[in-house]
Amino acid sequence: MVGDGHVEKRSKDKKKKKKQKRGGGKKKMTAEQSLAFNSVTEWVYLDQSHSSSSSEDDFGVHQILNRAVDNNVVFELHSHSNFSDGYLSPSKLVERAHCNGVKVLALTDHDTMSGIPEAIETARRFGMKIIPGVEISTIFCQRGSESEEPVHILAYYSSCGPSKYEELENFLANIRDGRFLRAKDMILKLNKLKLPLKWEHVAKIAGKGVAPGRLHVARAMVEAGHVENLKQAFARYLYDGGPAYSTGSEPLAEVAVQLIHRTGGLAVLAHPWALKNPAAIIRKLKDVGLHGLEVYRSDGKLHTLT
Repeated sequence: MVGDGHVEKRSKDKKKKKKQKRGGGKKKMTAEQSLAFNSVTEWVYLDQSHSSSSSEDDFGVHQILNRAVDNNVVFELHSHSNFSDGYLSPSKLVERAHCNGVKVLALTDHDTMSGIPEAIETARRFGMKIIPGVEISTIFCQRGSESEEPVHILAYYSSCGPSKYEELENFLANIRDGRFLRAKDMILKLNKLKLPLKWEHVAKIAGKGVAPGRLHVARAMVEAGHVENLKQAFARYLYDGGPAYSTGSEPLAEVAVQLIHRTGGLAVLAHPWALKNPAAIIRKLKDVGLHGLEVYRSDGKLHTLT
């Protein structure tokens, strides 16, 4: 019996070590992550009144105030639905986020805020907070250079939405119109490269009324058998400046940042690690009021910039 006990103890110790090796214990946040978390938390819950012990925000989510926010709250500040190039409807996206423990979700579709009402309605059922947002397609022109670089600016708004919605919507509608022309030009270039695609195919993938983007073209290329996967489509043909790349009617990045200011939003530079010259772009946009930078995402992380 003693021997059996030792075997059982060794077995438990072995399992414990194995669990620790796999990262079974909860990782402690670094000082940098903790600072970022606290900053985002303070911003997200800024509009809550601390004069009472509880209140109901305009999403119908019952919030308990005057308490420290749980460090387990998960924020997702960059997401897309099928109103742009995402795969899920706003409702399904919110549901998926809820299943993954997300409490605060920013819906930031490309150049449209059309999915926000549906996301808010669904979020009520799960006690989640939705941050109305949009990812604006822009270009950046370096002074003294004729080259243009695509730059995406995330705009975040309070639960009331943009203060000048019509101005913002007209701005976004112009960009969306350009996305249709851009997609058609990419298809034309692919056809010249002996990779035939039809506009109807891309439009069907994008969905009714959705302004198509590169991802929709890439998906059509995969379905047509021209490439094996999306990564290959971008790496060979659709990357910035690639043989099938095209621009639309994107405004200057500085203009977009200024518009976000005028409409009561926060302007954040999306995935700066993907830019060719992030430092110059950040300096220029900071001068016109850029509020922040995207730091972490599944495809990259921003390293220190001086």
